[in-house]
Amino acid sequence: MIELAGIIILGILAQWVAWKFKIPAILPLILIGLLVGPIAAAYLSEDGSKWIEPVWNGEKGLFPGDSLYYFVSLAISIILFEGGLTLKRNEIKNVGPVITKLITLGSAITFFGSGILAHYIFDLSWEISFLFAGLIIVTGPTVITPILRNIPLKKDVSTVLKWEGILIDPIGALVAVLVFEFISVGGGGGFTKTALIEFGKILLFGTTFGFTFAHALTYAVNKKMIPHYLLNVVSLSTVLLVFVESEVFAHESGLLAVVVMGMVLGNGKLKNLKELLYFKESLSVLLISILFILLAANINISDLMLLYTWKTAALFAIIVFVIRPLAVFGSTVNSKLQFNEKLFISWVGPRGIVAAGIASLFGSKLLKQGVDGAEYITPLVFMIVLGTVLLNATTARLFAKMVGVFLKSSNAILFIGASKPSRLIASYLRDKGKRVVLIDSNKTFIEKAIEDDLEAINVNIYDDDLTDNIELNDVGYLIALTGNDAVNKYALSNFAEAFGEHGAFRLASSLEVINATSEERQGFFTPKDDYINLSEAFRENPTIKEVSISSEEEYEKIFEILANEEKSIPLFIEKEEGLYLIPEFEKLDIEKNGIILSYLGKDVGEDYKVEIEQEKVEIEDEEPLIETTVDSVGDEEM
Repeated sequence: MIELAGIIILGILAQWVAWKFKIPAILPLILIGLLVGPIAAAYLSEDGSKWIEPVWNGEKGLFPGDSLYYFVSLAISIILFEGGLTLKRNEIKNVGPVITKLITLGSAITFFGSGILAHYIFDLSWEISFLFAGLIIVTGPTVITPILRNIPLKKDVSTVLKWEGILIDPIGALVAVLVFEFISVGGGGGFTKTALIEFGKILLFGTTFGFTFAHALTYAVNKKMIPHYLLNVVSLSTVLLVFVESEVFAHESGLLAVVVMGMVLGNGKLKNLKELLYFKESLSVLLISILFILLAANINISDLMLLYTWKTAALFAIIVFVIRPLAVFGSTVNSKLQFNEKLFISWVGPRGIVAAGIASLFGSKLLKQGVDGAEYITPLVFMIVLGTVLLNATTARLFAKMVGVFLKSSNAILFIGASKPSRLIASYLRDKGKRVVLIDSNKTFIEKAIEDDLEAINVNIYDDDLTDNIELNDVGYLIALTGNDAVNKYALSNFAEAFGEHGAFRLASSLEVINATSEERQGFFTPKDDYINLSEAFRENPTIKEVSISSEEEYEKIFEILANEEKSIPLFIEKEEGLYLIPEFEKLDIEKNGIILSYLGKDVGEDYKVEIEQEKVEIEDEEPLIETTVDSVGDEEM
């Protein structure tokens, strides 16, 4: 009981430390596992036993027999399902081919390159070498995400790394299974037939079970066949059912099944998706915390001593600095990615939970079978996992700056609220070459935005994980346009620092429009307009109009006209290559000529220019009269 409670407590503590110091949680988790496991047994425990013994050894331990690996398999299935839920088709418009090549050609380069290296450096058999290579194909999404959260990157770069991390997990597991089957069967001609059959079964049952149960769960939830309070636990049990059933029909097809299920649900029409994702995310954090401590603690000090040689450093260096870049550059030939972006993707390739979990499982099975060299599998994989995580966590930000992929200025625009006026304004900015993202808790608004070919995320503004979304790393403007004054104010007070590098703006409330001073209105998106006026302006004139301004007089006049027109709202100023919000433009003290003003509302035409010319004439006619009057007054006083 104490051991189990200790694992949970230490795991959550490690997660907090990771959050506090902005490092991947896997790093403190593995270190804690090594401390309470092999290090404690060798140096800290009086009786030479581990403080936490994951497998029952006859006297103590948490899991009897193979139960630990059953638990590991089920936990990994939940983690990968949660990852599949986050994959959105619209994210990969520009980099879909790159991701496809990375998980196919890139995996092949990593597999053969690492296998050959392991064989010649450690003198392992070809079978064991390629099993090791299959296990380190995978990159861990649970590791990459925390690394990228603190690095502002172009969306395409972060998307490539995120998708590769999730999709490559079942592929790596599949390759490792085929190699394991080769070893178990004994190789030779019998393996070819076995491998083909197993490969076909994995693809067939994995995709079939994942696709079928995803649609079945969607139907049941949307038809309210499941009560709300059971939604999360029913979905959890469905994931486990899909994994187990798929495994029964085809060994190791379960990982593919849960990833497919997650992707179908995440891109489908499932109601309550956000709630489901939040539950699975919380569960994944707990499971990851437990798994890494258990797996690291299960390693023996004798296994670690196998790595105490120059061969370990050589293998690690060549895999990280040669094999990984070869895989990335080979997979990105003729892509739109720049050289420096390819270089950064080559640098960031940390391994994660799937590699560690399956390595522990297969390593122990082969040891029981007495396979020569099997003792190297688990420690070598853990060395790659820990080494890549440590390297990437400490150097990724610096390396991003060195190669020039670190965004010095975040220019993407985040809209809080996806109503019709918001979507119109966002579409206008997108057509001007700006990256725009809309968020809203209203799923219908988000669906409409996606139909309009806009980036949109169904999220609650009060969720804590909004700032953790790596897809928003390049956001530098925050515009709150909801009909709820409290939401608009909350957005600015909580997210202006994260997303308002160049400015955070919101609509004025109805009371502020009436009572606010000019100083108080500086933070408003439009100083004299609230959501009601915005909606009315859109309803009567649902197009954004542009008017050219050649002088400061014209600038002031057009604003006077728009101010007097209740249902006309000035939006942006375009000057040369720059596009500015009105409050931003006025603060920058840029000359107010040769510009284009865009506004929502009634067409003001060109009449204002005629009015300006008339006013100039009137002023010129009045000037002598003014001088005479002043002179005469002066004479009287004298």
